[in-house]
Amino acid sequence: MDKKDVSYLKKIAKIEEISYENLIQGINEGKIVFFKNKKRDTKPMAVGKDLTVKINANIGTSMKCNDISLELKKVKVCEEAGADAIMDLSTGGDIDKIRKEILNTTNLPLGTVPIYEVAYDIMVKKKKGIEKLDFSHFIEVMEKQAEQGVDFMTIHCGITLNSLKRLERSKRVMGVVSRGGALLVEWMKKNKKENPLYENFQEILKVAKKFNIVISLGDGLRPGSTLDATDGPQIEELITLGELVIECRKAGVQVIVEGPGHVPINQIETNIKLQKALCHESPFYVLGPLATDIGAGYDHIVSAIGGAWAAYFGADFLCYVTPAEHLHLPNIEDVRMGVIASKIAAHCADLARGKKRAWELERRMSESRFKLNWEGQIQNALDSYSVKKIVEREKQRKEEPCSMCGDLCSIKTSERSLKKVK
Repeated sequence: MDKKDVSYLKKIAKIEEISYENLIQGINEGKIVFFKNKKRDTKPMAVGKDLTVKINANIGTSMKCNDISLELKKVKVCEEAGADAIMDLSTGGDIDKIRKEILNTTNLPLGTVPIYEVAYDIMVKKKKGIEKLDFSHFIEVMEKQAEQGVDFMTIHCGITLNSLKRLERSKRVMGVVSRGGALLVEWMKKNKKENPLYENFQEILKVAKKFNIVISLGDGLRPGSTLDATDGPQIEELITLGELVIECRKAGVQVIVEGPGHVPINQIETNIKLQKALCHESPFYVLGPLATDIGAGYDHIVSAIGGAWAAYFGADFLCYVTPAEHLHLPNIEDVRMGVIASKIAAHCADLARGKKRAWELERRMSESRFKLNWEGQIQNALDSYSVKKIVEREKQRKEEPCSMCGDLCSIKTSERSLKKVK
């Protein structure tokens, strides 16, 4: 480890309020990962055991909407709202250019899903079926993205021929909802061969090791419905991912494991404990999870509910969900609301896990409220932008920002009634 890496990790230890020695121990044990491609300087950030809960924000174009300027605006909104990392999930337009622009725009760790670009090359540019995917093409794309500075990559290598047999025997409502997972299922079915990412996993590890890429083991068989949560296909894939965690650690590659998905509240604790046991306490990265399927239009709230529970029970990294989930490509306001909702979930978990910094924020906000200190409330809110808008709007109507209680204000009454008589 060179001096630059030591300095980077010491900054993380300071931010997280843990000792440098404990941070290094967690990294060496594979219970903590840090996101820093050797080709790029990133904002210090790590996820894992004894650290604060982090959140990731997904952005990226689609074939129906590929406005680069819009995606760069989303990057800025992610930064302003407090995202800890960004994933570029672009599947339309000039994907290579979009990724480079994002890398030039932000110093937040950036993740990708290489099979998206591979599939775009084959299915859109060459007008062929995904069964024409060749592993050499995949590894070329992965290495290109790593050379550009991508810090972490989702690799769907846990879907195998065995797990496909279990999937076919299952009574799933939603089948395969992972985009990368579905592409590989089709490849395997049409070619009658094993998942090429699973078969050639050692080649993937060589690229990751070369650039210090964090491998995010994708859950291609994650449940896309609460009715499918914690079923056989999901658990079988999780067992395979646990075996691949060991392979990553043997190769000296940092690894996290992705998780569901759609999970009712009463199954969230079980999912987290299973992952931690089967995947050897590798950091757990969850999409939500969404605790119900009927919150369309409000899935950022549904996700925050599930995310708070998941993080409390041990999930380390929350992938945000926006109000647009399941409906359309998120716009700028969707992105901002998704980040804030996940930040609230992460903060709730940090409180429950006893993080001093989280409790200090609570104290400062409570004191500001009791003093009717509106500026203090703006500064200490997770979403200062929205609080400031509300306060300024109310100031235009009245001398005091709050229009709720007037002379019946509990804080003013409390201050009068509890004031010591001199």
